[in-house]
Amino acid sequence: MPYIAVTALSHAGLVREHNEDSLVIGPWTLCATVTDNPQTLVFPLGRPLVVAVADGLGGHPAGEVASALVVRRLSTLGPSLDGASALRDAVDLCNDEVYSAARGHPALTAMGTTVAGVLVLADSLLAFNVGDSKVYDVAPGGLRQVSVDDSPPPAPGQRTTSAVTQTLGGSRVFGAVTPHVASRTLSVGERYLVCSDGLTDPVPDEEIEALLRVNEDGRAAFALWKAAIDAGGPDNITLALVRIGDGG
Repeated sequence: MPYIAVTALSHAGLVREHNEDSLVIGPWTLCATVTDNPQTLVFPLGRPLVVAVADGLGGHPAGEVASALVVRRLSTLGPSLDGASALRDAVDLCNDEVYSAARGHPALTAMGTTVAGVLVLADSLLAFNVGDSKVYDVAPGGLRQVSVDDSPPPAPGQRTTSAVTQTLGGSRVFGAVTPHVASRTLSVGERYLVCSDGLTDPVPDEEIEALLRVNEDGRAAFALWKAAIDAGGPDNITLALVRIGDGG
């Protein structure tokens, strides 16, 4: 029987005092905390399954509150999501709820978060994001980003930028979002990587690809985390590897 194996971890890195990333894998959420080792969860293929990372905005208050709110809402809505329209509505609702939660609470004013993930259906996969957290297709021919970065081009000589042009929440005044959603046909053997920029900022795509080429599941998750730590661990690191297995 085909199945979905999801291996994930979340870590504060070496610089940040605490972890503002949150993670959802179906009914399971990990909010603003740390996993000591990669964890693998297995689900039957067929029912809708959401796997997503939310990265609370640095420089804004309560990023961990915003990211936790979003993954918990996606976990609740996940089983009812049956396509792109429902997924967009769910992300819009998350945005509404981040603003609503901040309203009337000065300590939460302008809190915000990115989100990126996949919705795995019986025969298709929808990749989605708002912000600069990423989704990659880990294909035999190479690593390919399928999310769309909401960020301006990096400055000359720089590989990355910390600026983000679209987030859930993140402003004193409500702002609507336009989620990026891409649909892909699903087949056994495919792998996807969902991660915050705490991985992709310090670790180039070429290195991520090389590590994924020779590792799977827990070994791959650990290798990616270690690469980010070896590069200085400048930010919170959260990642989830999604693999479609055949169960044979």
